[in-house]
Amino acid sequence: MPQIVVLPHPSLCPEGAVFEAPAGKSICDALLDNDIAIEHACEKSCACTTCHVVIREGFASLNEPEEKEEDLLDMAWGLEATSRLSCQALVDTEDLVVELPKYTINHARENN
Repeated sequence: MPQIVVLPHPSLCPEGAVFEAPAGKSICDALLDNDIAIEHACEKSCACTTCHVVIREGFASLNEPEEKEEDLLDMAWGLEATSRLSCQALVDTEDLVVELPKYTINHARENN
């Protein structure tokens, strides 16, 4: 089973974390299953950017993003070439190193 290393985040995961996740599980679900309370305002329906993560290692092993995800990522804070929405990125067979951005933008909440 692949291993996910989560880099330290000041509030969500101050010490960082290391855990295993089965292939086919979304990174978001793997984080939530391991008590890392990543925001997912749209309930993992690919309609916001609150679950944005940056993949530091293992990016090429993930499923290809669909156009809708790529369009949403353009609005994410701290976008990088290896950014993904964790609700859409599926764990494969390779280990991953994941960074949780310092900020998230909830466009639905902030545009009200």
